[in-house]
Amino acid sequence: MNKIILDNTIPVVLKENKNTPRHAMCFYFKIDEPEKKAGLYTILNRLFLQGTKKRSAAQLAQELDENAIDCYSEMKQDFLRFKLQCLNEDFEKGLEILADIIKNSTLEEFDKEVIKLKGEIQAELDDPKSKALDGFYKNIYKNHPYGHTYTKILEDIDELTKSDVECAYKNLLENSSKIISIAGDFEKDNLEEMLKKHFSDLKNNPDAQSKIPVPQLKENSVVKIVKNDASQAQIIQGWHVPTIYSKDYASIMVMNTMLGSSGLSSRLFLELRDKKGLAYVVRSSYEIYDKAALFNVYIATEPKNIKTCLEGFKVELDKIKNIPVTQEELENAKNNLIGKRQFFTETNLQQSSLMAFYEDKGLGANFEEKLIELVKQVSVQDIQRVANECIKDPFVLTILAPEEYLKEV
Repeated sequence: MNKIILDNTIPVVLKENKNTPRHAMCFYFKIDEPEKKAGLYTILNRLFLQGTKKRSAAQLAQELDENAIDCYSEMKQDFLRFKLQCLNEDFEKGLEILADIIKNSTLEEFDKEVIKLKGEIQAELDDPKSKALDGFYKNIYKNHPYGHTYTKILEDIDELTKSDVECAYKNLLENSSKIISIAGDFEKDNLEEMLKKHFSDLKNNPDAQSKIPVPQLKENSVVKIVKNDASQAQIIQGWHVPTIYSKDYASIMVMNTMLGSSGLSSRLFLELRDKKGLAYVVRSSYEIYDKAALFNVYIATEPKNIKTCLEGFKVELDKIKNIPVTQEELENAKNNLIGKRQFFTETNLQQSSLMAFYEDKGLGANFEEKLIELVKQVSVQDIQRVANECIKDPFVLTILAPEEYLKEV
């Protein structure tokens, strides 16, 4: 893995994978300004492939299709990233198109995208799981940009103007910290020249400081969402936990794998679905942002089983806090996690995305290798310690079900 710095101070992280037919690139913009209105970054992201000063949306789509170039953007509250993937011989063409999108997007389809987004959100919120998760995130990240869920976007979107989006776009171009990462079979000097040609006129601000505050959760909260036509109850319980910068990051990942993210072998699946038949779906997750992270447990069940499921959650969470796991279970969880990490870092595109993400966090583009070693070092004592530190008050519990079943909660 190599690193070069362009004349405009944008770092470029390179990973040479010989004999691979496709280059993959990630152009990463760190977001430091919190959304003032929910939906601002969502709309901006939707407008990036809707036309530039040189190309209409139709022309963009045609050129990408004709050259078999995959190009798209993803935006979270912490970052925007463009992903590019194409055959090695078409990489400069891909760079030229990507540079045009990044630097020259016109944002002309603003009104149309607002209407489309509202319709899509309303349709999505008809789904019980989506509606329950919306209520969960909105409350566990209350009054914070991370809690800008679908319902919050619907509240704010009519106040959003094209000028707001243009200002956010301009701020990203001129004031954000930027990182480029590339994985593939390339010639370094030639690649550097192409990058200078297409991106040397961009401004970089490597010293930009995030204005996004650290979210606070001060008390337990139970959120009840009535959906009388729901055939399943949706239950989510979550806690604020340390994020990726913590020394306990790997330990929390292993704990999550053991409890509910390893599918058929996880504790929640075995106990609540296999043995007790309570769950349609049951899992846990560990979700990280820059300023915070969540550990949560989720189950979809028959509404009559809500109380039994909550008791089941408590039993399993208390068990991992109070009874040391066996060495065998620990090793199985670590192997499961490492196997998944390796599976999700096989392609050039997956590697380039992670390289930029880790580089932005200040962990180094090769942090994935270090993470695997940290996972291997997690001990039985680490699991019990982080379980006790993470799974404690305050929490947010969200339950969606027909009204008659919520009265007993």
